[in-house]
Amino acid sequence: MNILFLMYSWDKIDPETDSTIRLIHESVSRNHTVAIATPHNLTMRDSVSSAFCQVFKKGTVVPANIVSFYKKAEFKKSQLPLAGFDIIIMRANPPLDPITLNFLDSVREDVFIMNDIDGLRIANTKLYTASFDDPTNKFIPVTHVSKTPEYLVDVLNDSISGKMIMKPLDGYGGQGVILVEKHAQKSFHSLLEFYINSGKGGNYVILQEYVEGADSGDVRILMLNGEPIGAMKRVPASNEVRSNVHAGGTVVKHTLTKTEKALCKHIGPKLVRDGLYFVGIDVINEKLIEVNVQSPGGIMRINKLNNVKLQKKVIDFAEGVINAKEALAQRKNEFRKAIDDAHVI
Repeated sequence: MNILFLMYSWDKIDPETDSTIRLIHESVSRNHTVAIATPHNLTMRDSVSSAFCQVFKKGTVVPANIVSFYKKAEFKKSQLPLAGFDIIIMRANPPLDPITLNFLDSVREDVFIMNDIDGLRIANTKLYTASFDDPTNKFIPVTHVSKTPEYLVDVLNDSISGKMIMKPLDGYGGQGVILVEKHAQKSFHSLLEFYINSGKGGNYVILQEYVEGADSGDVRILMLNGEPIGAMKRVPASNEVRSNVHAGGTVVKHTLTKTEKALCKHIGPKLVRDGLYFVGIDVINEKLIEVNVQSPGGIMRINKLNNVKLQKKVIDFAEGVINAKEALAQRKNEFRKAIDDAHVI
């Protein structure tokens, strides 16, 4: 099969921890034709969408060690048509680039794109969690979104616990996530002014009810085709509200609770309907906080904690989709041939 990873730059990878390189390594090890490109490498000529790619050279032994694989990788540079790939795996970091999706729109009928373009469009902000049916807030904490300071002040004042989590609507990787409390009104007003007025036309701000237990960390769950395939708990550093590893958090082994399994079962069907086949969800005290759809990480750490290789499951799934499509196309051709031959005496 021909697989394109549309991702961040190769030289930005940390092979010790990166999830994308593990997916690439698995694909190359299976002798697929694998290419990588960044969104900036996309181009169009004669109405044909293509990318300036780095294609992994075949015919050499693929090191089992990921770091060695990264250091020894050899590429051939080539401009390749996107429609020639069987699979495009989206691994570009947020924020979502709408122009990238416009390029992919032109080949969506020819290529299996993971995750789906429309799914990425509707799920690329933190508003996506509100689309899951949860009227009693069993799985999703009460969330407010606005860029009207007076309204957000009222929301904080009405908070039962007196404290909430504030974050920018378009943030990622734990950027801009802070704890605000009712008794610190002066600081809250200043923060709102900074968050909202730092962008042209005003930025939207999220205020979310503080979930008890957040100071103990959150759980990252990786989901594939609507089912959980692995999880880890991220414990924040001292004096830090964020659990993200990039913010100094550490990871420990985690077994899904009964409620976390029920949460995954609750949201899984919608994820699949939206074409979001491989995602990472962040859960605090058994409540869904965020859905990460662009480049969900955690494969290496979950692998290490559980002695597994989740990348195998992801590539197995992608191969299964293509095999099913090819079998369907072959069956369709056989039916067409039977009809074409029907008039022969």
